[in-house]
Amino acid sequence: MAGTNALLMLENFIDGKFLPCSSYIDSYDPSTGEVYCRVPNSGKDEIEAAVKAAREAFPSWSSRSPQERSRVLNQVADLLEQSLEEFAQAESKDQGKTLALARTMDIPRSVQNFRFFASSSLHHTSECTQMDHLGCMHYTVRAPVGVGECCSVRAHLPVMLADAHNILWHCPQGTAGLISPWNLPLYLLTWKIAPAMAAGNTVIAKPSELTSVTAWMLCKLLDKAGVPPGVVNIVFGTGPRVGEALVSHPEVPLISFTGSQPTAERITQLSAPHCKKLSLELGGKNPAIIFEDANLDECIPATVRSSFANQGEICLCTSRIFVQKSIYSEFLKRFVEATRKWKVGIPSDPLVSIGALISKAHLEKVRSYVKRALAEGAQIWCGEGVDKLSLPARNQAGYFMLPTVITDIKDESCCMTEEIFGPVTCVVPFDSEEEVIERANNVKYGLAATVWSSNVGRVHRVAKKLQSGLVWTNCWLIRELNLPFGGMKSSGIGREGAKDSYDFFTEIKTITVKH
Repeated sequence: MAGTNALLMLENFIDGKFLPCSSYIDSYDPSTGEVYCRVPNSGKDEIEAAVKAAREAFPSWSSRSPQERSRVLNQVADLLEQSLEEFAQAESKDQGKTLALARTMDIPRSVQNFRFFASSSLHHTSECTQMDHLGCMHYTVRAPVGVGECCSVRAHLPVMLADAHNILWHCPQGTAGLISPWNLPLYLLTWKIAPAMAAGNTVIAKPSELTSVTAWMLCKLLDKAGVPPGVVNIVFGTGPRVGEALVSHPEVPLISFTGSQPTAERITQLSAPHCKKLSLELGGKNPAIIFEDANLDECIPATVRSSFANQGEICLCTSRIFVQKSIYSEFLKRFVEATRKWKVGIPSDPLVSIGALISKAHLEKVRSYVKRALAEGAQIWCGEGVDKLSLPARNQAGYFMLPTVITDIKDESCCMTEEIFGPVTCVVPFDSEEEVIERANNVKYGLAATVWSSNVGRVHRVAKKLQSGLVWTNCWLIRELNLPFGGMKSSGIGREGAKDSYDFFTEIKTITVKH
């Protein structure tokens, strides 16, 4: 890491080497608002170099046994774990999250991602059936995306005849294009890199230009871990320049993306001419449903956490809280009291629960929702515009915001329908189970939900009817990595997890043998 006054200069990592770029963009420390890092402003040339490196590394890496690849992933995990404190401090400074959260969630989970897929990749099975009356046996095999996929001249003959000067086909090999977001930078980058590598693919990753430091640091560990040059290539820059070059490249047959719906729409458009395989994990407008028989002693602290953890910058955060009318007043009073205890401040302060938001633009966007709620007649119980935020002089220009609770707001309000992605949540009453299910489902998103009730039958009944890819009952963010992760409706396409990620990063083939 650079000294306290020097700017940290990042470089692209291509073919096992750090390479400078012809231009750079500024990256800011969210807690001060000051430039502290310069990130490569990469484009088509850097993507071409990364594709070449990944293509050349693919035959050797894909031909290794799962056990050999597993050993390499475990070595990456070991080295990352040994550097946990250094990575946690870098993640906190780069993203604005509290150092405590980076230490206890982001970096440990990044380590776990490598270890989990190193293990799960050893336990996949194939299918086999017999047709004795025809003397046939059928079985399936899986291979990294692109293996054996050479283009057929016969299939393309009409195109050849119609446009003979364009006869140039690429045989895409197993290079995965991975685009990760700024809210959980290393956590979500490794959630993509690890299964792609484990399946035998080579990788070109583009982290967010807002949070690139820990991805750059990870590159330093890859050679030590025995990752061959070209297997993992990390190219930094903006979506319109380097992201679009990656997504539209004909030799990158699959794209895994986590981020916003508008960006996913653009990725879909650029991928369509190449029929690319897509995994899109997008936003959420996640409801918490709190019935009158809920244990509020457990529910309230968990719902404060689900609303405001990581400054509310988690796609799984709760932003709509439906509370049954009979307990609405009690819940609201206790919830606001608990929210006010969440201290906002310098991310390195161990007593702080909420750090800085990612950028000035994002802070202004989140604040704009509170202003719009007020204009609609809503009430702000705590946080923005109500309580005073006290910060040291050095952090006055940082992107901080108090956790904010809104009531008296209609379901049609933008605060109840659009993803705010900040420390803002709305609390509204409901009467019946049928009513709240309909209201909870009445948004375009369907990522996650939480249900609080001591009635086991109700828990199962409501969870089944909610249009959400994940439903937690009487808890939040307890993850089983073997099981599918992903959303319904506008919250994405596809799932991630042990089997689902393996399926995505491989192609299946059915083989029939007559004997």
